[in-house]
Amino acid sequence: MELKYVDSKAISMSKSVGMEIMKFSSSLLDLKLKFGVNVAPKFCSRRGLSTKASYSRTSYDATSSVTKKNFLVDTFSYQINGTNRTGLYFRDKWVLDASDDEYGGVIVNAERLPSNPAIFTSVLRASLAHWKVKGKKGVWLKLPVDKCDLVPIAVKEGFQYHHSEKGHVMLTYWIPDEPCMLPSNASHQVGVGGFVINNKNEVLVVQEKHSAPALSGLWKIPTGFILESEEIFTGVVREVKEETGIDTEFAEVMAFRHAQNVAFEKSDLFFVCLLRPLSKQIMVDDLEIKAAKWMPLAEFVEQPLIQGDDMFKKIIDIFIARLGKRYCGLSVHQLVSKFDDKLSTLYFNTVDDPDLNCQAS
Repeated sequence: MELKYVDSKAISMSKSVGMEIMKFSSSLLDLKLKFGVNVAPKFCSRRGLSTKASYSRTSYDATSSVTKKNFLVDTFSYQINGTNRTGLYFRDKWVLDASDDEYGGVIVNAERLPSNPAIFTSVLRASLAHWKVKGKKGVWLKLPVDKCDLVPIAVKEGFQYHHSEKGHVMLTYWIPDEPCMLPSNASHQVGVGGFVINNKNEVLVVQEKHSAPALSGLWKIPTGFILESEEIFTGVVREVKEETGIDTEFAEVMAFRHAQNVAFEKSDLFFVCLLRPLSKQIMVDDLEIKAAKWMPLAEFVEQPLIQGDDMFKKIIDIFIARLGKRYCGLSVHQLVSKFDDKLSTLYFNTVDDPDLNCQAS
């Protein structure tokens, strides 16, 4: 923010007037010391009193005694007869500490939020007015669990729920009088299932402790959900290890399923992966798995619950085709994109790989 401290008599100002300005700045400095305000000035010299200064917020203790008045202090600098001077500019409104995002909005610093609800209310209102003047768009406000009493205040001021995690709730506010362009909360959950087959043509299968009555007695492949910031190919290896104790190596994504409104109105992506076993000894996870074993492929396929389900049957058909080298899945390739300069994973078919000796069907 840029402000100009302009005096119409600046050009003809005498030394005595200059001394008065310095005294005024000194008196403001005394106020600063009296009220315990810490100033972090950014200096920018200008001749005369027409100044162009950089302003910086001071930190404040929102839980301090009510007898200790808090100010937001800015600084400006100027020159009088070639001498650099710094003045103080007090404002009676605060602005929440926040950083700009790349889409014209702001992200509030959750670590610098006032703890006092009354102070938070005033600061939030002043901040919204300030950001509106600045032409900002979306506001992201993360409120930690220890500041949960601030949630109803933010909602009353117009913020909406976006998502929540174990340690916080995220709220958003759209400032412009136009359709909101903020992205919605994550709409999908991602699951994985691991087809692990050994050199005896046996499939690694489990029975879960907690399952729908319709699936009672079913021997199924190990399955689970991908963790936050986890790759599909590493997540499926982890899930198999956790449930059965078997170490595996990822081979391919053979197929994936997309279903709507699976849990809490979220969509579900489920990736069926082919894995190679690296160990043999099964160690069952007692928390969620009732039993695990190596089952002959033919016995696994002939289970009534699999034969009676079109989805299961198709997955088995794909799996058998892959074993017969009549089908190729999607293998892992990690590449860097210039869009974000980050390493990401691309899954694609490699039918021209002589080691696979398979074709798409």
